[in-house]
Parts: sequence; structure tokens; C-alpha cells
Amino acid sequence: MSRESLSPARLEAFSDGVIAVIITILVLELKVPPHDGLTGLRDAFPAVFLYLLTFVQIGIYWVNHHYLIDEAESVSHGTLWANLIFLFCLSLFPFATEWVGERGITHFSTALYSAISILPGVSYIALWVRVRRQSAAPTHASWGKQFTSILLYVSAIPAAYWRPAASLVLISTVAIMWLLPPKPIPAEQACGHLSAHKDAGKTS
Repeated sequence: MSRESLSPARLEAFSDGVIAVIITILVLELKVPPHDGLTGLRDAFPAVFLYLLTFVQIGIYWVNHHYLIDEAESVSHGTLWANLIFLFCLSLFPFATEWVGERGITHFSTALYSAISILPGVSYIALWVRVRRQSAAPTHASWGKQFTSILLYVSAIPAAYWRPAASLVLISTVAIMWLLPPKPIPAEQACGHLSAHKDAGKTS
């Protein structure tokens, strides 16, 4: 096996292990509130809600990462680094969730969570582009769906300073968008989108 044609299986296995550790760290950040009864539940609500939202987001990335690696015919050096950057961005979720758990759902904490939510989305697009350059298989995600997700994440930052709940609704909307099973996009259409972006880069 050449260095230019590495097996996707090892990349997938490594990524599964890292994502499993991220989820484990996430659940370890949940703390029992000092008060008992309804008061304790009310105090714990922000942390529990953010845990649920973050778990769903990480789970969605895990599912779509499997779809993406299944499309890969080989793994290049650039793909390995793009995957590492994606995993790093994903690993920041426990930090953002713990921040909200400690400070509560404030304007700043919600904006910080929204900003950190952007990073895995952008890095996943970069990984998606790397894989699609070396694959003729139908793609599981469109440019439109991915960029709509990033736009909603970006919009969630100013929304957090208007009303934190509105920011969390925008982030939850992205999760709902990706919960449905993907419909494969014809390879010709995906290649057309990639060619258009390459041509735009050459002319810019």
C-alpha cells in the first residue's frame, strides 16, 4: 500500500475512539446540584439541556463521519490532517458545555457555545471536500445543507446577546436538520459543485 493510498478503515477506527472519549468526558462534566428536589432540578437544567444538545450534535457528526468515510476510496496525507483538525474542533464541545454548566445560560456563555459549534461544522466541510476530491461515490450531504448549518451557527452568536433561548433554538434547528437520514446526491451533481468552487477559486 502506497503512502498516497492509505486505508480508510484505520482513520475511521481512530476517529471512533476519539469521539467515544469526547462523549465520555462530556458526561463526566455533569455534576449533581447542591440542592435536592425541584430546586436541584432547576439548578441542573442548563447543564442537562446543554449535555443533551451537545450529545446529539456529536452523535450527528459521528453518523455523518461514517457516511463520509464510506465514500472515501483512499486516504491521503491531507485527509489525515483534515480529520485531525475536525476531531480537535469536536473535542472543544465539553469545554463549552462545562462553561454553560458553571455560569448558566447567559448571553456570553451561549455566544461562546455558538462560536464553538461553528468550528466542527467548518472543519467537517474541509474534510468533506478532501474526501470528495478522491471519490466518485454519491455524496451524503450537499453544499447547501452544510452552509445553511454554518449560517445558523453564526446567526446564533448575535442572537445570544438578544435572547439566549433564541440562540439555542437556532443551534437546535441545525441538529433537527441533520437528524433525518441523508439522501445520496448524484456523483455528477457533487462533482459539478466542486468544479464550480474550484473554478471560482482560480478566477478570484
